Amino acid sequence: HYRNRQALREVSKAMGLSKNLINSIVNQYSLESIKGKYQQKPLIKKFSPQINQILNLAAEIYGFPRHLGQHTGGFVITDQRLDELAPIQAASMKNRTMICWDKEDIAVLGILKIDILGLGILTCIRKAFNLIKDTYGIQYSLSNLPKENSRVYEMLCRADSIGIFQVESRAQMNFLPRMLPRCFYDLVIQIAIVRPGPIQGNMIHPYLRRRQGTEKPNLPPNELRAILEKTLGIPLFQEQAMKIAIVAAGFSAEEADQLRRAFNKFRKEGEIQKFKVRFISGMLNNGYTNEFAERCFSQIEGFGEYGFPDSHAASFALLVYASAWIKFYYPEFFTCALLNSQPMGFYKPYQIIQDAKKHNVEIYPISVNHSDWNHKIEKNSSQKLGLRLGFRLIKGLLRKDAIIIEKKREKNYPTIKKFWSEMNVRYKTMVLLAESDCFACMNINRYQALWEIYALNSDKKMPLIDKHRESSKATKLPDILLGKQVNKDLQTFGLTLRDHPLKLLRHILNEI
Repeated sequence: HYRNRQALREVSKAMGLSKNLINSIVNQYSLESIKGKYQQKPLIKKFSPQINQILNLAAEIYGFPRHLGQHTGGFVITDQRLDELAPIQAASMKNRTMICWDKEDIAVLGILKIDILGLGILTCIRKAFNLIKDTYGIQYSLSNLPKENSRVYEMLCRADSIGIFQVESRAQMNFLPRMLPRCFYDLVIQIAIVRPGPIQGNMIHPYLRRRQGTEKPNLPPNELRAILEKTLGIPLFQEQAMKIAIVAAGFSAEEADQLRRAFNKFRKEGEIQKFKVRFISGMLNNGYTNEFAERCFSQIEGFGEYGFPDSHAASFALLVYASAWIKFYYPEFFTCALLNSQPMGFYKPYQIIQDAKKHNVEIYPISVNHSDWNHKIEKNSSQKLGLRLGFRLIKGLLRKDAIIIEKKREKNYPTIKKFWSEMNVRYKTMVLLAESDCFACMNINRYQALWEIYALNSDKKMPLIDKHRESSKATKLPDILLGKQVNKDLQTFGLTLRDHPLKLLRHILNEI
């Protein structure tokens, strides 16, 4: 649907305004501008009539459908042939079809609609469980994880949550030390409260004050107490909003569901206001004050900005606990599974690796003699488990070439020539491996490796001088400066196991 900025931009384009002027209009005028509540601004003095016309037209299309979308994981189930009930057309994906009706029409007609969404953390957890089973023979699942582990909650209270589902964002990490979750339902609230809805409804700070004991929960002395008691008087979930509407405002179950749908989806303001009048008048008729009724509606109105159902938050909280438990007790497995599930989450591999080091996970570099395409768990000489980085990090390296190396490899190739002759991979692949310092296991730095690969490639092109090259003395290149090594690491595979770049400048920064 058209929102504020989109409506302004679309109308301005249709009016033939320049790109710079369109940007100026969009940046100057807010939602109130579209509703006609704007004040005179410098831009209006020169373009006042045209600006007024744009604002009026934008107000007209505000809330209209902007384009048609196709749900990637939605499907409908009927008790008879679907093509006898709804028009069907071909979807963009091969061998897939889609119905031509809007999802809201489907709900009105009573056709069962189910949305299937993929969560990357499920892949990560599955891979971590498999790694634990392969290493220790222990089969964990979401159903048999040890419950309510205090040490896991202590880790979360420290906001040590990089890579943990839903609580790894900066907003969640900032909230964790204040929320101090100590049980599963605390995680449910943690998931639900750090959302645009509760923020818009001014729910976060009152909840924290009540949880910390600096403010007493303002619980109604009647049937609303049972609805709001578990969240300290603050409505956080959609189910609570519906129950309040039924119990306090006299809504029927159907009306309460319509209210939930109105708050859960973007709508024109008029539709929300219709429910507001009905809601407040219903509460007044049931003996509540106007101030209390207004506050209740204001709080539950926040669900229009992505409020969570209780069941949704609970299912997410289970994944939070599971990923946190794995990270605490098996950090090397968690890191390995997380990296092998990329791209997902807020953080890039470099940040995930740095966090793993803080949890005493040993990280081994990419190596032609040891690495696979995926990252893997590996024992060092003292039988301690660590994480071996995989070829998948190398920018531009094809998976099929990495698979060739995995299948043909014999451990500890002594020379680049021996390795290349056995693998028979492309010249470009050899260059990428050299640039990524994958031959360091042969005590050959990346520049020396590149030099040898260039020479070997020239030998293939000029076989007549191959014998001369064999007998000539090998060129020995000097060691590479640490700063250049770090720079090359970041360029070729996006992270470095050497010193942080700022550490190289520390002596300069200390003098500032």
